[in-house]
Amino acid sequence: MIEASTIVFVLIYMLTILLAATEMTALSVSALIGALLSLWFGLNYNLFTYNEALAFVDIKLLALILGVSIVVEVAERSGLFHVLALYAIKLTGGSPHRLFFSMCFTAAAVSLFLSDTTAILLIAAATGTIARIMKYNPKPYFVSAAIMINLGGSSTLIGSVGNMIIGFSSGLSFTDFIQYLTPCEILLWLLTSLALYLYYRDQLGEKKEPPTYNPWEVVRDRGLLYKSTIILILFILLLLQYDKWNIGPEAVALGCAVLALAVSGVDPAEVFRRVDWETIFFIAGFFFIVGSIEKTGILAAASKGIFDLARGELLTAMVLTLWSSGVVSTVVSNIAVALTFVPIIQGLQIIDKTPIWSALVLGTNLGGAATPLSGAVCVMAIGALKREGIKLSFHEFTKIGFITTFIQLIVSTLYLIIRFGLW
Repeated sequence: MIEASTIVFVLIYMLTILLAATEMTALSVSALIGALLSLWFGLNYNLFTYNEALAFVDIKLLALILGVSIVVEVAERSGLFHVLALYAIKLTGGSPHRLFFSMCFTAAAVSLFLSDTTAILLIAAATGTIARIMKYNPKPYFVSAAIMINLGGSSTLIGSVGNMIIGFSSGLSFTDFIQYLTPCEILLWLLTSLALYLYYRDQLGEKKEPPTYNPWEVVRDRGLLYKSTIILILFILLLLQYDKWNIGPEAVALGCAVLALAVSGVDPAEVFRRVDWETIFFIAGFFFIVGSIEKTGILAAASKGIFDLARGELLTAMVLTLWSSGVVSTVVSNIAVALTFVPIIQGLQIIDKTPIWSALVLGTNLGGAATPLSGAVCVMAIGALKREGIKLSFHEFTKIGFITTFIQLIVSTLYLIIRFGLW
């Protein structure tokens, strides 16, 4: 029998989704309302203590977002992204269709090496500049970038936090991830970008002649641009090496943020005003909601029930893992999903679990861009659009998000069956 506390927290989660979906409140406010209710009822039901609740919030992730936001804002003020955008427009000949595909593949490729939150901030800055210069509708570019960034990196051990959790628990190495999952990811890149193009092609705009003026004419302070470029390159290089120094990416981001503010000469108050605080508060609030639901044990119970249906059959267990983790990841953090599924897979009486681990990797990653609430990348893409003065509704994002997620899950199912010879 389901306990009353479990029902309460499920209702809180549904209320949060409802407030966000109906746009009765802003995304950040809906998450903060859910967080407040979760904290109140959690303490009254003795489900967790106050200190345990504070541990729900991943301060490191919020610090990473804050640090990257500051670095990117300083770089954007220098005109760096404006110059890069003009060169990108020139290379694509002013064709929105070429620009769209190049942006999709660039976004996915960048996320192979950088965290999703870092990638979306960098891609959003460049994309926003291009859209303003060419007067294109930025929605197709921003939404597609978020979906492709979520997809990129699903075949690497360091591609996402969920991948790291699964890798350490399963014993799959960096090369194992590439061997088993890279062919699938490349196929998904092609099919997803094509699906996005077919969906958005009428909104991409007409081909326009690229600007004829010198891109460097828009740069007021070349010294600031050179400093920003060096800091940005240093930032990316450090992100590729930070694990060797036993520090987290958030330390690199905050360190580079301080460096950028110190050497750029830009007014810090102006930079702080441009930080995407709404996204930060949304993610912080949602941590409380997800953490509370985890404490009820309902996620673990649901996952165990799914695996009971497999009855020890590898093919059935693999397909159930892929689809159940993919569907749950559309509404719950993929980190929470990974942590929930790992002990259950470990307990399965199956000799070779590689197909099931591979399915869990794909499922937790692919479900992360189905709705605006599926992951930080989607929220940050909507926040970037809002700063451009463009409003993207919950329904609008969810429509294309579910289409691409469904295509990805279908293709992944066929790939895993063929790859591991389970037909």
